[in-house]
Amino acid sequence: MHYYRYESAEVSCCYKYLMFSYNIVFWLAGALFICAGFWAWSEKGVLLDLTQVTRQHGFDPVWVVLLVGTVTFILGFAGCVGALRENICLLKFFSGIIVLIFFLELTVAVLAFMFQDYVREWVNDLFLQNVKAYREDIDLQNLIDSLQRVDNVVNTQCGYDVRSSGTLTKWAETIYIKGCITALEDWLPRNIYIVAGVFMVISLLQMVGIYLSRTLIGDIEKVKLSY
Repeated sequence: MHYYRYESAEVSCCYKYLMFSYNIVFWLAGALFICAGFWAWSEKGVLLDLTQVTRQHGFDPVWVVLLVGTVTFILGFAGCVGALRENICLLKFFSGIIVLIFFLELTVAVLAFMFQDYVREWVNDLFLQNVKAYREDIDLQNLIDSLQRVDNVVNTQCGYDVRSSGTLTKWAETIYIKGCITALEDWLPRNIYIVAGVFMVISLLQMVGIYLSRTLIGDIEKVKLSY
């Protein structure tokens, strides 16, 4: 008499809860980003008068915080629920968006490297437009100030009576004489390994998310086919 052993397909609990743990962090991070964005708007009085959003002349950094927070929150939610409920649609949505974001990042990086002069000109025009709104947005002030602080000395008196010193060398000890674009161009080469490391970590995290989601999708589809 011969005995046959049939292997039944099942969803890996290890991958399932790894996927859940992976996404719960991003879900909570997204929620924190959204809360931080609305808190910043409340501090500036935007929530009391929503028409201020359309009246802003410069770029409000809060938009970046809210955009990143919203995308992260949605993806984290889809990944968590998709893993726990073994929902193929949510997992495919999660992996598809992550793949799209990864290729968008790669495309932007390649184009920025190939068209450096155009990117430099575009960034310069963007800064010039936002400098006009410097006094109207505290977040924009902090962003521009942080760029100008690179290789410069902080002067809380805003350069009062600085021209009496007579020379540019003396001015540089008191006020910012280097423009934002120049400061950024000087900062990037010195910190290229840090920037590259950050992008590599982000890319690695994205690949891990894609791998976990696709593995779960494969397990779930095998279970469905076995019945």
